[in-house]
Amino acid sequence: MDFEFKAGSIPILVSMPHAGADIPDDIAARMAPCALARADTDWHLPQLYDFLGEMGASTIAARWSRYVIDLNRPPEDTNLYPGMDTTGLCPVDTFGRERLYLAGHDPSDADVRQRLARYWRPYHQQLRAELDRLLALHGKVVLWDAHSIASTVPRFFDGRLPDLNFGTADGASCDQGLADAVVAAAPAASQYSIAVNGRFKGGYITRQYGRPAANVHAIQLEMCQCLYMDESTPFAYRPDVARRIQPALRQMVAAAADWVRQ
Repeated sequence: MDFEFKAGSIPILVSMPHAGADIPDDIAARMAPCALARADTDWHLPQLYDFLGEMGASTIAARWSRYVIDLNRPPEDTNLYPGMDTTGLCPVDTFGRERLYLAGHDPSDADVRQRLARYWRPYHQQLRAELDRLLALHGKVVLWDAHSIASTVPRFFDGRLPDLNFGTADGASCDQGLADAVVAAAPAASQYSIAVNGRFKGGYITRQYGRPAANVHAIQLEMCQCLYMDESTPFAYRPDVARRIQPALRQMVAAAADWVRQ
């Protein structure tokens, strides 16, 4: 399978488009050694969000690495943050600007088209189908796009990133009431720093599927990886640290569920 999907019973779908770490053998053979470390993976998110099944939320988590193709980028590969540095639909370098491919082996236009058809579209077809199913059942649905990133990535932002970064495409992807409910359920600022529509405003998934007028409300959470794991290789999960943030994550998702059922 290209992703792990579980259908739930409540009007919440949690998407994890960057949780995958697998790279097909034919693509890996063209890659530089740095690619095989998969440093830019949203590591361990299914484990961190393991409470979702008990809550009854639907989930979809990618199998394939974002180095194969980035499921949270537009198929035409436009820059979601004009004027700012970013990696592309089929990235050719890491967040640390290391080249992902051996010399002369960058993805061709034909490669990109093939990866769109083979890896990108199936994920989005399943995501769309589940949103439609939940919408038909409940009349309203929340799409929660779950991400994580190293707390310091000089290429993309100065200094340390806030702990919890919510994105709603500057208010376009969801009702303000949902955003307010989720942020209100977040831990007190004394525990974790919080930003709303700061450096991360939501990627393609949030912007594409969030249609408040059509009763589909999308919100992205980009969280610092140091809240639940080691940010250096081998990128180990840290249960002792994760157990501090997990209750807050559950409260935030529950707040979204309560809001959508009102």
